[in-house]
Amino acid sequence: MAIRRLRALGVAVLTAGLVAGCGGEFGGLYGMPLPGGADLGDRPYRVTVHFTDVLDLVPQAAIKVNDVSVGKVERIELVTDNWHAEVTVAVPGDVELPANAEARLRQSSLLGEKFVELAPPKREQPTGRLADGDVVPLQRTNRNPEVEEVLGALSLVLNGGGIAQLQTITRELNAALSGNEPQLRELLDNLNKLVSTLDGHKGEITRALDGLNRLSATLDRQRDRISGVVKDLGPGLEVLADQREQLVTMLRSLDSLSGVATDVVNRGRDDLLANLRALRPTLTKLTEAGQNLPRSFQLLLTFPFPDAAVEGIRGDYTNLYATLDLDLTRIIDNLSASRQAPVDPLGPGEQGTARPGERAPGAGELPLPLQPPRLPLPGRSGSGDLLDDLLGGGR
Repeated sequence: MAIRRLRALGVAVLTAGLVAGCGGEFGGLYGMPLPGGADLGDRPYRVTVHFTDVLDLVPQAAIKVNDVSVGKVERIELVTDNWHAEVTVAVPGDVELPANAEARLRQSSLLGEKFVELAPPKREQPTGRLADGDVVPLQRTNRNPEVEEVLGALSLVLNGGGIAQLQTITRELNAALSGNEPQLRELLDNLNKLVSTLDGHKGEITRALDGLNRLSATLDRQRDRISGVVKDLGPGLEVLADQREQLVTMLRSLDSLSGVATDVVNRGRDDLLANLRALRPTLTKLTEAGQNLPRSFQLLLTFPFPDAAVEGIRGDYTNLYATLDLDLTRIIDNLSASRQAPVDPLGPGEQGTARPGERAPGAGELPLPLQPPRLPLPGRSGSGDLLDDLLGGGR
């Protein structure tokens, strides 16, 4: 009886499978719902998640949020454009997730099943809400390492890595450090000072880095100009390279000229110093003359007339305006004074004996205007000029 019942049950299952196959496409056991799965509710929404590698994730796997199963994996496909996996997950409508949510492929235990975890982003602020038809791109998905990968990496380290050389490394380190403890302590002290100094100047270092950043940005904005300068610099360098021999010859000639100039200066140094010493009295007197020297040119260039008389000259003649004092008393006084006062051979106004009523000029002072020297009349001994006496020059 039991055998017959088993046969009947097998026929019924086979018949149901054939009926399902005739009614539509049969997806295998992955298409059958598992008992105890998450309840999707009346209004679930579906989201497409892209993974670079889904490992052995299978349909009907759990979808978890905060370690709570809320949905399931409906379909896993291969995108042939860039060869990555596309996983379609179904989530109940009352589960709220941000639009920029992340998806991670995790494992329930060391040898447990795979599941997809949906969570808010960790590196940015959550925005919006995840809705039906949204896509989680590759940039917001990842997976945990597999046990096989960890064991394989460990096997690579133990068998073909540097574990076998640890003894050699340790022995060489001991040989290098033994007997050098003072130097090592000094090195560590210097390293500590260096780090402390860098920490104390971290503000300046930060400002220097910021300045370097601004400089780099400026150079990047002027990249076309810099490129043009570099391109135009090539022909100039070629010209310099072509004229290299002429430039070298010029520099050698300048070197020889500098040697000759130095020799000339050294040989003529004593004579130059003697000339400067000889010029010192002349320069001193010129300094003492002050404004008298330029004033003397007022008469020197227009002798015997002062420069004020030049404006009165018209062509080849000049006008003379004279005022005669014919007071007899004053004439007699002038005549008597001229007989008593000695005659200055340099004439009035020169440095020497002043006539009565006039101020003797000081040393280096040249009174203006200068008067021409007097000529003695015939029959006189040169003691004076009658015209000068008549005009009052003897006062």
